[in-house]
Amino acid sequence: MVDIRKPVWLTSKKLGGKKTRYITKYLRQYKLHTVCESAKCPNRGECFDRGTATFMILGETCTRNCTFCAVDKGKNNLFAPDPDEPSAIAELAKKLGLNHVVVTTVTRDDLNDGGASQFMKVIWEIRKKCDKGVSIEVLISDFKGDLKQVERIVQTAPDILNHNIETIKRLYPSVRPMADFKRSLQVLQKAREIDKDILTKSGFMVGLGEKKEEVISLMKELRDVDVDILTIGQYIAPSRNHYQVKEYIHPDVFSYYKNEGELLGFKMVESAPLVRSSYHAEKARIFLKKRGNYGNYNNRSSL
Repeated sequence: MVDIRKPVWLTSKKLGGKKTRYITKYLRQYKLHTVCESAKCPNRGECFDRGTATFMILGETCTRNCTFCAVDKGKNNLFAPDPDEPSAIAELAKKLGLNHVVVTTVTRDDLNDGGASQFMKVIWEIRKKCDKGVSIEVLISDFKGDLKQVERIVQTAPDILNHNIETIKRLYPSVRPMADFKRSLQVLQKAREIDKDILTKSGFMVGLGEKKEEVISLMKELRDVDVDILTIGQYIAPSRNHYQVKEYIHPDVFSYYKNEGELLGFKMVESAPLVRSSYHAEKARIFLKKRGNYGNYNNRSSL
């Protein structure tokens, strides 16, 4: 059993500051959600103060029963996709002057397309209302293995497609009982097959009981499907009712994983205790700039 006291390196920056109040005010005004708040991200104060946020579409209730996540779960409080949500996200992104917009979602297995159409509408609205130089990152679900929905989203040309693998295969039954390890790899592989220019991204947590060699094996499997960007962070249980932390991983181990990931060929590896999927997401723009066509989906070679 792990000591319930968190180590000193897991101290995050507190909410507060002018930027945080500014962004929160507009989120309420536009009736929008962020995963930063819904998932109780430890970095939300830092990110808000930097003027960044990850929009979460399709409500605040997830249809999956993952044991690690703080987002509300169940079949109650599920609503039809809000037709005004895509436009509101684009308008707020423009008002905030964002140059990199990250959009994620709760998993909506109750919808015929899993919410893919809403992702597409958000991308279209951002392209229409924001500056041409804005880059778009989407963090999608697995759509229950319906790869046609992945194809539809990729063909709408986001710059970065993220799908989190979350943990090693052995722990899926206890951590992600309604998900499938192979299916998640297929989502990432499908995106690359459709558009060779898109940047693909994935992330996972440590401290759930995995071994070092299992982490390295997972990283290799992600590289086998040509994932470009990797995020690795410490799992922190949202409550006593969630999956409990098995180990607090020392920062030196995160540095080791970062080095190993770079040796394996990832373009970018964010690995530290407080790293989350969208932490410093805007840093990936350097690779989009090198490619020369971010925000310009008409020039994507394979579309």
